[in-house]
Amino acid sequence: MLRPLPDGLPDVFRVRDARDQGVGRRRLDAPDLAAPFRGVRLDVRASLQDPSSEDPWERRRDAHLRLLRAYLPVLPDDAYFCGPSAAVVWGIPLPPWGWPDELHVGVHRPRRAPRRPGVVGHQHTRGFVRTVEHDGLPVTDAASTWASLGGALGLDDLVAAADRVLRVPRHPGGFAEVTEEALATRDELELLARRKGRPGAPRLRRALQLARTGASSPPETHVRLILCRAGLPEPVLDHDVYDDNGRFLGCSELAYPDLKVAMEYESDGHLSRHQLQRDIDKYQAYAEADWYPVRLTSDHVYRNPRETVRRVREARAAASARRHRP
Repeated sequence: MLRPLPDGLPDVFRVRDARDQGVGRRRLDAPDLAAPFRGVRLDVRASLQDPSSEDPWERRRDAHLRLLRAYLPVLPDDAYFCGPSAAVVWGIPLPPWGWPDELHVGVHRPRRAPRRPGVVGHQHTRGFVRTVEHDGLPVTDAASTWASLGGALGLDDLVAAADRVLRVPRHPGGFAEVTEEALATRDELELLARRKGRPGAPRLRRALQLARTGASSPPETHVRLILCRAGLPEPVLDHDVYDDNGRFLGCSELAYPDLKVAMEYESDGHLSRHQLQRDIDKYQAYAEADWYPVRLTSDHVYRNPRETVRRVREARAAASARRHRP
């Protein structure tokens, strides 16, 4: 039977602190304790276990956040999480290939960047990044985090990241008050993107020109960019749909309200029984109000974007013809 750990030890602790409280080496190497980093132990039975979320993105994010918290006991003084790790903290979307397997930790010059297995160290000149504490973690602020991704992400992924930072949260239909604010302002992003010597600065500036405040997810951003590059008008984002009597029918991610055409991106979350029932009722209500929904999946957006354009063009043409029908 394993000997209980001292009451004063948290779920994640330094080996040094445990030894100071009389915990021996054999107890520190017991199977109920994991060693994510040298000099650190965590209780695998505590809240650091894998979450029950069915969303793969949420599971992956939770796993990285657990690593960040596990590293806190040995995080050097005045160091902070940055780059992709900071993006995970803020919920800034990253492409699948851009997800960090290692922790990204930064320091200000002239301090030396940390080096240890599982950690990528970074040095920053003061002024290139701003740091704050968010959810108990020292981290670059949201604007600095976005700007630090300029040398790593492509244009469309930077636009999706900027859309997330600039988004002003709201409740569809305006039925509840929203107290949250955007993670950063456009002026803050602009200032950082124009900083001389910034890696990827031209791409950051171009991404900011394309960024909007109404996108709720990267697929919505990518659909908008696909349509605009195909020469179609820029759609309205996050549009509330009402019938002629003023009854709220739903919120569409992208829409052409003048033609009553709505574009809906459907992730795997739409396959649940509850969501499927909601979708059936929503699109029936749309049809009765003469709205035309264009339903898209990841295959249409990421593997065959021409099909996305074709479907939207056809919907716009049909809606236009309907409007001019005698």
